[in-house]
Amino acid sequence: MVVAWGVSDDGSKHVLGLVRGETENAEIVTSLLTNLRDRGLDTTQPTLFCLDGSKALAAAAKNVFGDNAVIQRCQVHKIRNVESHVAAKHQPDVRRRMNEAYAQVHYADAKRLLLATVIWLKTINPDAAASLKEGLEETIVVIRLGLEGELKRFFATTNAIESMFGRVREVTRRVKRYRDGDMRHRWCVTGLLRAELGFRRIRGFKDMPKLIEALKAECLDKQSPNR
Repeated sequence: MVVAWGVSDDGSKHVLGLVRGETENAEIVTSLLTNLRDRGLDTTQPTLFCLDGSKALAAAAKNVFGDNAVIQRCQVHKIRNVESHVAAKHQPDVRRRMNEAYAQVHYADAKRLLLATVIWLKTINPDAAASLKEGLEETIVVIRLGLEGELKRFFATTNAIESMFGRVREVTRRVKRYRDGDMRHRWCVTGLLRAELGFRRIRGFKDMPKLIEALKAECLDKQSPNR
């Protein structure tokens, strides 16, 4: 199942929709986002997408939202991906270096530290260096947008949706045998609705207006003919 959920301008969390398929299938993800648009989701407004490393997810977001899509790659996924390329003895250093970069307040400082880590990784494993360099800019979008504190931490990773999936698993593991795809779909929806009952406004929601203005500025910059 591919699930979309969102945060409104007052910090409230909402399950938006789901579709059966894989996140690596751009057509599946595009159909989900298109369906949300047809149901009333405004795709003309600047929107921050917090995604893992799936190229299909990013492609679908850009396909449906165009220049209004701003992609933030999950920092936790990126750290794990880079770690997987190096020996165990180097993994603590990878985590320390990358977490230090992601903790920065200023975009230039974060990028400088990550690029220095790329250079360091080249001496250990070029594949690890390439993994970090790929999508590097998208992992520090929250810093470029000027987010701080709780709001920055929330949107820097996909941890929140992973937590929601944990609730869905608690519900669906009670099912011993699925008779068909519709039954699987219904149980997933049941789990999502159960999870939604426990949703609270995100921490740092009072700073949501700052995020909205930063997204508007980001998208205007992307649309500028002089860029």
